[in-house]
Amino acid sequence: MQLSTKLFGTSYQFRDVKDVLAKANEEKSGDTLAGVGAQSIAERVAAKAVLSQMTLEDLYQNPVIPYEQDEVTRIIIDDVNVTIFVEIKNWTVEHLREYILDLEVTGAEIRRISRGLTSEMVAAVAKLMSNLDLIQAAQKLRVTAHCRTTIGEEGRLATRLQPNHPTDDVNGMLASLREGLSYGIGDAVIGINPVEDNPVGTKRLLDALEDYVQKYEIPAQTCVLSHVTTQMKAIENGAHTGLIFQSIAGTEAANTSFGIDGKMIQEARDLMLKKGMNEGPNVNYFETGQGSELSSEAHGGADQVTLEARCYGFAKRYQPYIVNTVVGFIGPEYLYDSKQVIRAGLEDHFMGKLTGIPMGCDVCYTNHMKADQNDIENLGVLLTMAGCNYFMGVPMGDDIMLNYQCSSYHDDASLREITHTRPLAEFEAWLEKQGFMENGRLTKKAGDASAIM
Repeated sequence: MQLSTKLFGTSYQFRDVKDVLAKANEEKSGDTLAGVGAQSIAERVAAKAVLSQMTLEDLYQNPVIPYEQDEVTRIIIDDVNVTIFVEIKNWTVEHLREYILDLEVTGAEIRRISRGLTSEMVAAVAKLMSNLDLIQAAQKLRVTAHCRTTIGEEGRLATRLQPNHPTDDVNGMLASLREGLSYGIGDAVIGINPVEDNPVGTKRLLDALEDYVQKYEIPAQTCVLSHVTTQMKAIENGAHTGLIFQSIAGTEAANTSFGIDGKMIQEARDLMLKKGMNEGPNVNYFETGQGSELSSEAHGGADQVTLEARCYGFAKRYQPYIVNTVVGFIGPEYLYDSKQVIRAGLEDHFMGKLTGIPMGCDVCYTNHMKADQNDIENLGVLLTMAGCNYFMGVPMGDDIMLNYQCSSYHDDASLREITHTRPLAEFEAWLEKQGFMENGRLTKKAGDASAIM
């Protein structure tokens, strides 16, 4: 395995595979903060050149966190289809990139070989792609899942309706919920981020959501994004829900800081399959975001793109209904400006799809980041062209509880309009019944929630 190269008379020597992966990454403020990124554009190009000639077996044998030390690594390695891996293990990363982008290679063929990939391989090929490559490659890949509705089908763009409230006031949440539904938002999930994380409050919000959904026979999943253990207690106490949520990370140490491990996630899935409201079989909802491992001082010297890919490898074991990268939420320490946020969103979406999970994106930013609403709208358009499964829907694009900026009900409706995509099939039928949509387009009733008061 070659760990050095020479460019324009300058020699570049890299320490190991983890060092090559980190320095081949596009510039990210998080990698700079961690001290693992390339020191110059030339060094980044040199690292990409070295990475391009590595074989998939090189990456298989050298995970960024050793197998013996990390549960996430073990889950990823243990879930690799060995038969397929043996077929492709001598491919270089360059060959994998060319295969994925080959116009004659179908999405189904890519999905098959993806079963033989580890997360390090997925991250490696993303590092060799331009933004346009990431869009073209992701567009070929469809990943579907079913809970109460089916997500990921061709021509469908789903949304999470996010009616958060700064005091967990049910009436305030329902007001936002009704408006969102009237714009066709909520087919992926109606999900609330609670202010207080306790079983009693979680049950109160879950029951309010589910009562409303049942009253109007809305084909949508519901979820309250408390800690997974809080949700499990609420469910054991009789709460009704459609999905069970948890934030996850790409290392065992970071997951420990979140208060979770693989066994806990499996217990949550088993509980939902036994007591959840919907038929499934996909009942888990995960959120991720580049930089979360560094923010918990649990990155192990690895770069944030590779660690994000490992989140998806971890998530895949539990057959989630949706996975969402909250791409600009963590802050400028990890993604400094709009250029980095847009790149990260495209990387994450592609890597999730290649891993084989139903991938969405919270196209968002915080007010101390060098980005604005135009930048987020740009990312939304790019990801819609890439075949993103779903986005967030927040009143006016301004979450008054989490204090960040996101895509609004109107933004999501506009993305559907300009790309000729539609809500999930079951939800679209309900919208037509209510008079909010006709032939895949919103009617004049959009914004008038009086019919569902």
